[in-house]
Amino acid sequence: MADEDELRILLQRVARRIRSNRADGTMSDAKLGVLFRVEHEAASPGSLAERERVTPPSMNRTLNTLEQAGLVKRAPDPDDARKVVVSITAAGRELIAETRRLRTAWFSHRLAELTAEERAAFDTLVPVLRRWAEL
Repeated sequence: MADEDELRILLQRVARRIRSNRADGTMSDAKLGVLFRVEHEAASPGSLAERERVTPPSMNRTLNTLEQAGLVKRAPDPDDARKVVVSITAAGRELIAETRRLRTAWFSHRLAELTAEERAAFDTLVPVLRRWAEL
């Protein structure tokens, strides 16, 4: 078995390689993360900051950039007009869809390169990774 440090580093490298496939090569992981968060449900800036584990001012800067790029929009909260909700725009959805397509293509290409034995090893690893992902 590989030592723990090597395994951790390899997992980080693979994750970084997957994340490097994006529709907009200049967009940061943080900005993409926010887009992925608001893709299915509008959210308040405060809840986004909490979920992304950043300060509210930092989230506000991220949202300003995304809004200026036309990827998200802010609107009054329908339940409380004093609050704001952030939702994704059509352009934001297109960016997310293309990013997913690029990431899937990269990953599928790598899987296709595996031997039958290597693929079987991955298949036994999936339940462990699923458990870790749910922590």
